[in-house]
Amino acid sequence: MALRPLHTASRLAYYGTMPEDDVEKFLAEQKTLEAHRHDLIKEVLRQKEAAIKAFDEKLARLGYDDEHAAKRTHHKDAEKKTPE
Repeated sequence: MALRPLHTASRLAYYGTMPEDDVEKFLAEQKTLEAHRHDLIKEVLRQKEAAIKAFDEKLARLGYDDEHAAKRTHHKDAEKKTPE
């Protein structure tokens, strides 16, 4: 006996349907949540930028110069070895 796929009408009657209003409401809520999420991300990035700027200003007041900073290495004797 071969299995036949259920017709769309009988599938909907069997599984039930979700009212269109609920679907539209759900989609609207998802859009609202996504917009709120993007706003929160923008705010966090703005706060991060402000914190970095404040930190850089504090370093500048202390006399830190990034271009002429001492170069450190965790490799011991890296400068002492010369290739032969």
